[in-house]
Amino acid sequence: MANQTQRSALSPENLGLLESVARLGSMAAAARDMGMVPSALTYRIRQIEDALDVLLFDRSARRAQLTPAGAELLRAGRYLLDELDAVAQRVKRVATGWEPQFTIAVDAVIARSTLFELCEAFYATDAPTRLRWRAETLSGTLEALQNGYADLALGVAPSSSNPEIQTAPMGSMRFVFAVAPHHALATIEESLCDEAVRAHRAVAVADSTQNGPGRTHNLLPGQDVLTVPTMQHKLEAQLRGLAAGYLPLPLAQPYITAGLLVVKQVLRPENVVPLTYAWRRAHPRTEAGRALQWWLEKLQHPQTRQALLENHHIA
Repeated sequence: MANQTQRSALSPENLGLLESVARLGSMAAAARDMGMVPSALTYRIRQIEDALDVLLFDRSARRAQLTPAGAELLRAGRYLLDELDAVAQRVKRVATGWEPQFTIAVDAVIARSTLFELCEAFYATDAPTRLRWRAETLSGTLEALQNGYADLALGVAPSSSNPEIQTAPMGSMRFVFAVAPHHALATIEESLCDEAVRAHRAVAVADSTQNGPGRTHNLLPGQDVLTVPTMQHKLEAQLRGLAAGYLPLPLAQPYITAGLLVVKQVLRPENVVPLTYAWRRAHPRTEAGRALQWWLEKLQHPQTRQALLENHHIA
C-alpha cells in the first residue's frame, strides 16, 4: 500500500506541479500559473511530501527553494516525464506494425562485424523496435527460435521440417583443422590420421541447447576435450596451443595469413557445412512484423548472407 501511495505521488501532474514551483520560485506564483488556488497547491505539495516522507521545499527562505531531496526528485522526475513521452511515441509507432522487441539468435559462426553493420542500418530507419541478440551454438540456435525466445535465427544447420518454422539458404561454411605453430601436430608433414589426432587434446564449443547434452562434431572417442562457451574462446585456445580442432575458415583465415595458425590436412572428407536462416511463420491472418520484414529483406541479398559468414576480422 505504501508503494502505491508513493507511486501516486509521482504522477506526471504532481511532477509538473513541482517543476512549476521550482521554476517560478513561489507556490503563489505557481498557483497563478496553473490556475489554482494557492491553498490547494500548498495542500498538494504537502500530500506529496507526506507520501514520500521527505521535505521537498525549504520554506524558511523568501523563495521556495528545493531541498537536496527535492532537487533529486525534480531531476529524476524530468527523466520520468521524458520517458513517458517516449513510451507514448513508441506505443503509437508500434501500432503501425513494428514489434516492441526483436530478438535474433546468432550462431557462433556468424560474423559479428557484419551483424553490427546491419543493426546500424536498422537503427537508421528510426524504428521503435528494440533489438536483442542471443549468442547460441549448434542446436541451441534453432531451439531458441522454436521455443519462442527468438524471432530470427542466423547460422542454423538444415534440420527436419517443422511446419511452424520457415528457412532459407544462407550459404556454406568450410571448416579447417588448425593448430598453433608451436603445437606438436604442426610439424607433422603427412596428412593426419585419426590416431594421430586422438592423441592430442581437442577444443569444442558447448552446444547452447537447454534440452539434453547437445551435439558435438569432429570429436574422436577417447580424445581429451577442452569445452569452452564461445567460438572466440575456441579460437584463443587454439592460438595458445592448448588444443587442436576445426575452425570456420573465414574466422581462421586472418590468423593463418598472419602465421598464428597452421592448417593441417586430415584423412577425412572435406568439412563443409550448409547453413540457413530461420524464422517462425506468421499466422495466416496475421502479417509478419515490420522488423522481421526488414531483416528478411536484407537477408535476400547474397552479399549480405556472404558477409555474415565471411567477414571475420582479427580483434
